[in-house]
Parts: sequence; C-alpha cells; structure tokens
Amino acid sequence: MLNQTPLWKYLMVIFVVSLCALYASPNLYGEDHAVQISAGKNAVVNAAVVEKVTAELAAANITSKSIVLENEQILVRLDDSDTQLIAREKIEKALGDDYFVAMNLAPDTPAWLENLGGTPMKLGLDLRGGVHFLMEVDMKSALSKTLEDMVGDFRTALREEGIRYRTVKQLDDGVEIFFRDQETLDKAEFFLKNRNRDFVFVERSGLVIFASMSEQKLAETRDYAVKQNITIIRNRVNQLGVAEPTVQKQGPDRIVVQLPGIQDTAKAKEILNATATLEYREVDLEHDVRDAINGRVPAGSELLPYDKGGPQLLKKKVIVAGSSIIDANSGVDQYGSPKVSISLDSKGGAKMLNFTKRAVGKPMAVVFIEFKSTGERDADDKLIFEEERRVISVATINGVFSNQFETTGLDSPQEAYDLALLLRAGALIAPIQIIEERTVGPSLGQENIDLGTQAIIWGFVAVLIFMLIYYKKFGFVANIALTLNLVMIIGIMSMIPGATLSLPGMAGIVLTVGMAVDANVLIFERIREEIKDGRSPQQAIHHGYDSAFSTILDANITTFLVGLILFAVGTGPIKGFSITLMIGIITSMFTAIIVTRVIVNAWWGGKRLTKLSI
Repeated sequence: MLNQTPLWKYLMVIFVVSLCALYASPNLYGEDHAVQISAGKNAVVNAAVVEKVTAELAAANITSKSIVLENEQILVRLDDSDTQLIAREKIEKALGDDYFVAMNLAPDTPAWLENLGGTPMKLGLDLRGGVHFLMEVDMKSALSKTLEDMVGDFRTALREEGIRYRTVKQLDDGVEIFFRDQETLDKAEFFLKNRNRDFVFVERSGLVIFASMSEQKLAETRDYAVKQNITIIRNRVNQLGVAEPTVQKQGPDRIVVQLPGIQDTAKAKEILNATATLEYREVDLEHDVRDAINGRVPAGSELLPYDKGGPQLLKKKVIVAGSSIIDANSGVDQYGSPKVSISLDSKGGAKMLNFTKRAVGKPMAVVFIEFKSTGERDADDKLIFEEERRVISVATINGVFSNQFETTGLDSPQEAYDLALLLRAGALIAPIQIIEERTVGPSLGQENIDLGTQAIIWGFVAVLIFMLIYYKKFGFVANIALTLNLVMIIGIMSMIPGATLSLPGMAGIVLTVGMAVDANVLIFERIREEIKDGRSPQQAIHHGYDSAFSTILDANITTFLVGLILFAVGTGPIKGFSITLMIGIITSMFTAIIVTRVIVNAWWGGKRLTKLSI
C-alpha cells in the first residue's frame, strides 16, 4: 500500500528530534550574573576562601544564589548586574591583589542537564558583549631564541663528534663557528650540513662557517612561535572562565583574542599581558659567585637574582625551555616533603636526559623571564621589549631522568603550588603585547540579540501564515517541520564544541527559514501537478515526494558547498554565517523530506481519499 512509513523511521524521527530538543533546552534557562574568583601566583583557592567570601557578602547584606568551588575557582551567582558590581568590589577588597576577581555571565542550566552535556548555545562577541584584543608577537625574540638554541646544539654536536673548534658566536641573523685549520673546518661543515638540513652553511674568510636558517626554517619558526603563544594564551584565558573564547592567528605575527561575556577588561588585560617564559639552567659551580657579584662574570655564565636568597651564577646554555613543559602538578614525596611533578615533550625529554647523565648531584635552576613593553617601536615599527630574568627555584639533580621528573627541596606546599602554576601556565616562545582593544557592552550585545530575534520571529511568522493559507493542511504540516527545524538548528549549535552564534549567524538562520520552506514548496507543487495530471491522491503524494527529491538534493548540495568554501577561507563573521547556513541546510533537508513525509503518511497514508487539502 502506498505512503506507509516503517516503524524504524518513526522511531528515528522521534529520537533525532527529541535529542535536538533536549540539547536546545538549556537556552531556555538564561544566565546568571556571576563573580568568578581565581588564584594569582601567590594564592590558592580553597574552602577557607569560600568561607571568607560568604562572610563578606553576608556582612554587606548581599544575597547570592549560590557559591560553588570547582576546578580551583569560586563562582558566585547573583540576581542582577547592580548586585554583581557591588559584590565584585567587596570581594576584591576582602581578598586583595593575590586573587583574580572577574565578572561574567554563568549559564543557569540545571545540574541534571549539565550532567548530560547540555549547555546553552555559545554567543559571539557581537551578541553577548565582551572584549576584543589584537596582540603582536615579538618575532625578533623568537628568532633570537632559536639562534641561541643553535649555538648550544652546534657546540654539543661538534664536541660529541670530536671536532675541535675555537668558538661559536651568535649574530643577529645567524651563527658563526671559528676553527683553527682548513681541514677541521671542512670536516665540521660536512658533518653539520648532513646533521642540520634546515640550515644554510656558508664558508667565510678567516676559517669561519656562517650558519643561518633556511627560508623554510624561518617560516616554521615564526609559525611555531605564534601557535605556541596561542596555546598558552588559551590556558591563561581559562582563568577568566570564558565559556567560548576565540583565540586565533591573524597575519604572520598577530593573535586575535575575543572574550565574550567578560565585563572586567582590566583583569583580562592583566592576565594576557603577563608575558613570561621559563628556562632550566645549570648552576655554575666552576666559578666563584662573589667574583661575579663584584663584576667579574665569566664568559658563558650569567649572574641572576634569586627570589629566596643571594644572586645565582648560572651557565648561559639553556637545558630545556619552558615551551617543552607539557604538565606540572604539586604534591608531596614519599617523605612528606613538597614537590612538583613535571612532564616534558619528547624533544625536551631528550635534552634533559643528555644533561642529567653528566650532572647527577649538581644543582639545576628554574629561571623565570618576563618581557615588559617599553611602549616604543623600532625602525620596523615593531614593539621594543625589556627582558627581566630571575631565579625562582634551585634543586639538586638526584638521578638520571628525561621527560618525567620531580623538583624537590621546596620550603612549603604553597611554594610547590606556585611553582607548578607558573610551569603549567605555559611559557611563551616570544613576548606579546596588546596593540588594539575594543569593547562591546552587554547592552549593545543584548540589543543585537533582540533585533536578530525579532528578524527571525517575523520572518518565521510570515512564512507560517503564507504556508497555512496557501497550502492549507499540508501547509500546517510544513509549519510543524519548520518549527522542528529551528529547534534542531539550536540543538546542534549547542552540541557542537566551538560553534558560536554571531549576528551574521542569526542572518544565516533567517535565510535557512526561507530555504527550509522552499523544499516543501517544491514537493507540494509537484503533488498539485500530479493531481492535475489525473493521479489519485495517494499516487500524487508518493510521486510528489519521489520526483522532487533530486531537485531538492541538487539545490541544497550546491548551497552547502558554498557554505563549506566560506567556512574554509573566511574568518570571524563569515565563519559564523557559514556554520549556521550549513547546519540549517542539513536540518531543513531532514525536516522537509523525512519529517513531513512521516507526518503526511501518518495523517493521510493508506486511506481512501478523493481529494487533498493542498
């Protein structure tokens, strides 16, 4: 019999629509005005801080919806923005500068729904309000750091190969290696060329080999510097509790940071501007530190201040840079003493293994390096940074290790926690500086939401009325499918990690409403034509859906490909538009072809009909 739907198709439609409706439902609960508290480098967030915050709010007669400690952060939910502002001021005053106190908006999703992974749709900067930063990476420092590593690698490689050299000198654009005779130079050049394919080696007068990075190596170094900094910035942004931050590359040396929902831009700048890196260095035991203090610093060494005591004389050669640190956690060792467990990547682990093989029993220092902008620019219009170095930890190497090791000898659990936080926060490959800042107020974001929502509602209502009048009962079926289509778009957008709804994305939804009903118009018009040609109502329904399918499929595939291209080559608002467009195409195909046919078959299928309400 014509127009009968199998049970599995009913179950499939019910399952898909119910799943999308479930994950769309968190958007109905709205958001709470919240104050988030995170620990600075000299503090820790624990139950005692929760009690202090609770007492401070009670003393100020501020009623909170909840105060929750989770993931080393405290989230205080409040009733309105005025209360939020007062609460932040009171908490900041009570806790002092050791804590980050930021205002944001926290989803009010029920716990049971959160446990199922349900979260509201992420809103972009133009809808939620927030702050936009454009940051510039100091590529000179990145390239200089790579050349510095080259110096150490060349010395180690030549020494292990038994090739004697006079000295290795770092220049602005490369490295010079000096030799005593031509035979040794030729041997070294052959060895280094085969070992370092990413570098260009040129022989110069005076028994010198000049090594510089190839164009490919230069491009890789610059790209790696930006990508590594992006990863670290994302880690730092997590301290602000931003639900869906945008951190992406723009051009060869710039990074765009968008923080939707952040109302406290000062704290955001404070965290992002904390430009720092770390290095593991060997303590120089061969020379007297008192001579270095008096101005006689030996070549190849450096005198640095130490947070916990007098200056430390260190070897200039870096064992492992902070960029190799994957993870760091504080804890206690088997004797109950504080420790920090550290994990390195494979490259860093190999370097650490080579060093510790010959340095058991010797001290190793952790150097903390900060880059501070002078506010001035050089001849190439690049920011000029000042570098400040200090030793934050010195520990004795008790055994040979590589990518997994522990730092002990710390004075307190708090010191271990602080050190782990610094290591885990990440080490920037090169210093960065905020060169542009734009703020979108919550009121403007809300106005955009209201206007965009009105556009969707009016467009939606106009289509519903037209379909109901023009196609009668079949128009009613199309309207059900159109409503489910909107629910599915919102549900899928809420489920996809990283998907963000922006103002252009709302335009994509409006466009999708028209495209969704277009498929039903094609089907219904084809059914009308079949009836005019003398087919029975059941045959008209059957042939109408089957004949229109190929046309609908072709039209939607071409539009989907355009959306895919926009997503691949576009940025920012273009991506937002293309995402909602592509999701809308998929959901409209499902609702217009499958859902409506299931409803039509359930309503009219298998019945003796003389006419259709179409």
